This record gives sequence, C-alpha cells and structure tokens, in this order.
Amino acid sequence: MIKSQLVLNIAGQLRHMRNRDVEKVVNAILDEIVAALARSGRVEVRGFGSFSVKVRGGRLGGNPKTGVTVHVPERRVAAFRPSKEMSRRLNSKSQN
Repeated sequence: MIKSQLVLNIAGQLRHMRNRDVEKVVNAILDEIVAALARSGRVEVRGFGSFSVKVRGGRLGGNPKTGVTVHVPERRVAAFRPSKEMSRRLNSKSQN
C-alpha cells in the first residue's frame, strides 16, 4: 500500500472528512515520526510497533565495478519493531 491508497482508505472510513484533510493528517503524523527519529528519539504506537534509530558503524566496503576498497562512513538508519499484537495478527492461523 502506498500513501495515497492509505489516504483513500481512511477517507472512505471517515466520510465526514475530505481527502485533502485526511492527507494533511497522515502527513502530519508521518512528519512527527520523522522529526522524533531525527532527534534520536523513539516512537511507539501501541498495538502497532515502535520506530527507533540504530547506528551502523563505519566499515570498509568494495566498489563492485572496480574492486577498489572504499571507506563507508557510520550511518543512522530507521528501524521498526512490530508489537506483539501486530505479530500475532500477521501470523494467525486464519490466513490463507
């Protein structure tokens, strides 16, 4: 599912809101998650999961085309861990 489909699905459930208003709400939520992660925070949505920042250490890598060894610097990456509820629902026996 892409963001535009998410907006349409939510707008279909909330008929009293216009699509552009639902899109503003979705964008605000996603922007706040990104801002919290940028502050090295953690975002937990009960029943859904938690987002956090992990640090990948620097390492030596290779250019596959030339074979030259290059230094890959340390990076911060977003990580997601699903809640127990989400894991249970995804792995339920009722799926086909």
